[in-house]
Amino acid sequence: MKLYFPEDYKSYLDLKQTEKAIKLIKDFFQQDLSSELKLSRVTAPLFVMRGTGINDDLNGTERPVAFPVKELNDHVAEVVHSLAKWKRMALADLEFGPGYGLYTDMNAIRPDEELDNIHSLYVDQWDWERVITSEERNLDFLKKVVRKIYTVLLRTEFFVYEHYPQIKPILPEEITFIHAEELAEKYPDLSPKDRENLVAKKHGAVFIIGIGGVMPNGEKHDGRAPDYDDWTTETGNGCKGLNGDIIIWNPVLESAFEISSMGIRVDSEALLRQLEITHNEDRKELLWHKRLLNGEFPLSIGGGIGQSRLCMYFLRKAHIGEIQSSLWPDEMYEQCRANNIHLV
Repeated sequence: MKLYFPEDYKSYLDLKQTEKAIKLIKDFFQQDLSSELKLSRVTAPLFVMRGTGINDDLNGTERPVAFPVKELNDHVAEVVHSLAKWKRMALADLEFGPGYGLYTDMNAIRPDEELDNIHSLYVDQWDWERVITSEERNLDFLKKVVRKIYTVLLRTEFFVYEHYPQIKPILPEEITFIHAEELAEKYPDLSPKDRENLVAKKHGAVFIIGIGGVMPNGEKHDGRAPDYDDWTTETGNGCKGLNGDIIIWNPVLESAFEISSMGIRVDSEALLRQLEITHNEDRKELLWHKRLLNGEFPLSIGGGIGQSRLCMYFLRKAHIGEIQSSLWPDEMYEQCRANNIHLV
């Protein structure tokens, strides 16, 4: 159990004010995101059938919560890890055209999560996906969409300030772009997490490009499943990857703070390439992968934006348990209470 306790921490809002503020932030952010990216809200599943390839495999080691379904001959269903692949299927089935897309509330359970200030068993995020053209499968378009999302973050921060003037805006006006391979080359003696801390503190807000593949130094910046983000397409200057993370500096926790993981999604060529790299060629026989390889899905860009994390940041909270109700070890409850952190 790893925890960080800010010195002399005191929340700006009490529990009742916090609950009200959470709703204000969530309502404002999703409406503004919807307008900025031209997204329609849709209803999404909490669980999917095992063996279809629809569930998000994350890093490939996390166990999904699973259960047999009596009315389906005890076939096993899995609680989603995220909706990374389901959304693209929904774009096709709902017949969205280029420039338009969907967003939804995603709720997940991740029983293998290591619990700390920002990680919980319960994950809530806005999952979004938008149809793109073949001409938009490039780094410039990825950056354009990242800037749109960052604009929504800036608006939301000001919205919070209007309601709670004691919480001052601190985000920079612009987000900085840097490739994971550039970071590794620039700071070879640092770990990926330390590189994130350094660059986030320096710039305030960064988008780290190209996450999932092995870099020239032999390491991965972080793990990514092979079948949604494209992390192998070459983007120039010897770098690869059409995906990345939006990371901001969190002054309460004094660390880098990931708000969103997103990217341009694999086309059939990138999917086959990444399945081969990760030795997952057997997935080609799964329902979802067959549909993609048969050309049934549109090209797309998408990602997830953490709801509790967003509220935690904008309300300057020290622990995600101040935003959402989850389960925590007794020792964590006790340590948090001793440090003026009141878990919901």
